[in-house]
Amino acid sequence: MMNKLFVGNLSWSATDDDLRQLFMPFGNVVSARVITDKMTGRSRGFGFVEMGSDAEAQAALDALNNKDFMGRPVGVSIARPKEE
Repeated sequence: MMNKLFVGNLSWSATDDDLRQLFMPFGNVVSARVITDKMTGRSRGFGFVEMGSDAEAQAALDALNNKDFMGRPVGVSIARPKEE
């Protein structure tokens, strides 16, 4: 299962919807979430996007990695499982 992507170097003003809109041209976006600080609610500068298939995720990764989004070059990679 490689359809979940990590998106780093996001603009502090990026929202879940901004992230969803960025990935929509590459297929079905199952979920898009900008991670926020629990105390302040401010973006932590990264997020996760789950695509409908591995092929859609790979297409998005190939097209968007190091591309400008909201004034910053975003890094897109396959998400690794959370370590305990």
